[in-house]
Amino acid sequence: MLAAMLAVASALAGCGAGSGNAPSGSGAEQTQEQPGAEPESTAPEKEAAAGYSETKNDVTVTLSTDKESYDAGEEIHFTLTVENGRDGWTIAGRKFYYSCSEGLGAANGTELDNKLPQLKTGENATITGSLVGGGEAPEKVPTGSPAATVSASEIFTMRPYVQVVYGGETMNVRMVLNIEMVEMVQQFASSQLHKAKTISCHDPSIFKDFDGTYYVFGTHITSSSSQDLFDWTTQDDVFRGALSEETREQIRAWNKDDQNGDWFGYLWAPDIIYNTAMQKYCIYLSADGDDWKSNIVLLTADAVNGPYEYAGSVVYGGFDESNFTETDLPQVVGDTFPDRYVKNGVGNKKWGDEYPNCIDPCVFYDEEGNLWMSYGSWSGGIFLLELDEETGLRDYSVAYETNAHSDAYFGTKIAGGKYVSGEASYIQHVGDYYYLFISYGGLSAKEGYNIRIYRSEAPDGPYVDALGNSALFDTWVQNFNLSVGVRLFGAYKWRNMSTGQVAQGHNSAFVDTDGKAYIVFHTRTTGGNEFHYVKVHQLFVNKNGWLVAAPYQTDGETLQEKGYDAAQVAGKYDVILHQLNVDYEHLGVNKPQTVTLAEDGTISGAYAGTWSLTDGTPYIDLVIDGVTYSGVTLEMEIENTNVVTMTFTALGESNQLTIWGSKAVE
Repeated sequence: MLAAMLAVASALAGCGAGSGNAPSGSGAEQTQEQPGAEPESTAPEKEAAAGYSETKNDVTVTLSTDKESYDAGEEIHFTLTVENGRDGWTIAGRKFYYSCSEGLGAANGTELDNKLPQLKTGENATITGSLVGGGEAPEKVPTGSPAATVSASEIFTMRPYVQVVYGGETMNVRMVLNIEMVEMVQQFASSQLHKAKTISCHDPSIFKDFDGTYYVFGTHITSSSSQDLFDWTTQDDVFRGALSEETREQIRAWNKDDQNGDWFGYLWAPDIIYNTAMQKYCIYLSADGDDWKSNIVLLTADAVNGPYEYAGSVVYGGFDESNFTETDLPQVVGDTFPDRYVKNGVGNKKWGDEYPNCIDPCVFYDEEGNLWMSYGSWSGGIFLLELDEETGLRDYSVAYETNAHSDAYFGTKIAGGKYVSGEASYIQHVGDYYYLFISYGGLSAKEGYNIRIYRSEAPDGPYVDALGNSALFDTWVQNFNLSVGVRLFGAYKWRNMSTGQVAQGHNSAFVDTDGKAYIVFHTRTTGGNEFHYVKVHQLFVNKNGWLVAAPYQTDGETLQEKGYDAAQVAGKYDVILHQLNVDYEHLGVNKPQTVTLAEDGTISGAYAGTWSLTDGTPYIDLVIDGVTYSGVTLEMEIENTNVVTMTFTALGESNQLTIWGSKAVE
């Protein structure tokens, strides 16, 4: 009977787990001691043991038997060791199962242990047992459920095995371990916690008033204020109360939409600026309705909190031959309705093939004092118009050509087109360039919202990314995770965050009076809902003239112009590489890996390479897998704490990926 079972086991050994080679692609190493030549000494020699070791995701599993060869009926003694070498992660205690060759089972009077204990970083567990031919077959399916874990977990499978000769036949001692790794939230003492007072304001537009108070204005007529860009106070009622019933009706004159419930339900993404020629606070507001009807209206006030009065519409969308005279189109192109707005029009539902949805304004002064407005969302792309500084409305003295990247009425197309995703354009001059910020993807938590930047030496473009790719698209492509446009950051989660940051977008940006530049945006989380709140991160210009964002939200940090020396920067770091292929549909995030920046300029750990500082500057270069990441170093408070640590932020010169580093603290 045993002989027949051994024959079956021998056949099974060649199928999936039975040859003397490690599983393909597993990275495992199998070591089997071979009997040596007969020794000259007559002293007895201990028989060699069989062994196997594999490391995956910094977890090492080692399996060994006391010998390589056994007589029939002899017990096989094995040792299984599991070591957790992954920083910040715990192996959850859960059952595994044995899948030994048929005919091998638990030795008489023994019970095989099939439970891994919980193992924190640096801990290990050893399980021993005995097998024998004809013994009781181990249970192949684990019973019970995994230990309770937090949501941030990973499960992967490891299959350690060794081959032995048993009664003259080759057999396998083998286990299947479904390793569940739980990411542990880094804990800080209550005295070390320092959390920002956040506010929910979608599509925030930043503004600093003359008295030093910061404001953000957002979708659905929301507003908040702050004295330090860290703690915010909601004042939605103040903003909504600043628009009189008459002003509301004037806004609705072109763009009636009664399906949004509240009177502000169709009013989106305001942008605010102080017009020095008019000496007025000017809010440019999106009014978005049905059937492509949209327009951007100008509201003016003598104080930042209003009251605001209707001053006119800057641009209209979704007109046709029956209503175009209600807009300023005749003032621009004459009294004859252009045929191109029929060919690609509202009637045949092709408006968006060429022309913009007139929402999401950004109004800015260029370096010569000229006033501009970018606008648009998906569909026909992002357009740019020059405004009249005296009225705040369109400058009718400026003419635009009509071609693939321009329209006499809508202005110059600077980005997007052909229904490629892209909205919330924002243009800010920093250093030597105009930077165009644009949000790709859908805005909900699972739709891949992310911020891209392009730059130009002129306010009206052309705008290109670090690899020279144009911001314009002449054919449709799914660009949510496309490697076009510098992505400042993607979905991520630091160790001390209970939830990850996802769907960051629709930003504004500004350069403060002290020269510091900032990006202001709304973010969602992996918390399982669509809650969003405002965050502010400082921006820096690397040595190649590209913007990089600080790894943590701002809290008064300052870039040291002379930088740091190698001893100050060197150490163990949590590093987040913002890979493009994030599984945003399942709330996937980029997570920190552990690396060490040694004083000798080497990088080891999860990534290997070299690093260097530029003396007398804050610049840092990291070379990883042949890619040079160029950025800056600075000390920051770890987000939600008052613990200061060294950080870096850098951009890959050849892959346009952002990498963040935060020096590890106990």
